[in-house]
Amino acid sequence: MDDAIVTDAPLPVGSAGRNSTAWFGMLCLIATEGSLFAYLLFSYAYFGVQNNSDWLPTLHPSFKYGLPGTVVLFASSGTIWWSERGMKRGNRSQHLVGLVVTILLGLAFIALELLDWHSKGFSLSSRAYGSFYFTITGFHLLHVIVGIAVLMVVLGWSLAGYFTERRHMHVTISGVYWHFVDVVWIFVFSTFFLAPYVVAS
Repeated sequence: MDDAIVTDAPLPVGSAGRNSTAWFGMLCLIATEGSLFAYLLFSYAYFGVQNNSDWLPTLHPSFKYGLPGTVVLFASSGTIWWSERGMKRGNRSQHLVGLVVTILLGLAFIALELLDWHSKGFSLSSRAYGSFYFTITGFHLLHVIVGIAVLMVVLGWSLAGYFTERRHMHVTISGVYWHFVDVVWIFVFSTFFLAPYVVAS
């Protein structure tokens, strides 16, 4: 007992390394949610193949909000990676700044997506395309909101000093989820903003 180390620091949250059940839980979540988006996008593509291009509201969708939103999400992947890198190196300031910036970028994406919705000349129930568009982008937006909520919890734990250079699996897990949300957006953006131009050509 004489070799025991006593510290007043708060106990870390989570296990060290990728032996955490939360890590495997996140992988399962990504697999199931990825399948959900794959089914939704496949349904959209299948319906589109069965119809002429005139089922689309326009063959040249506007990039006014979609493109800036894409840039914002790509930037947020960089900041969450930078944040985790700071934690691994013991640079708490870098970690916290990266988390805060990522959350702000996520909120900016939500604002851009809502503006994009408002600019559409169709609704969820007005036509088949509208149903697909608002359902798929709505599910993605919901995942972004969940991701921001997770990052805010991680931020709170980080401010409380619950993570260390060795034990920060929750930081890693939240980053993996955020990268997943960003990757999904690539497919959503390509489907609704880029694909119509290919059809038009």
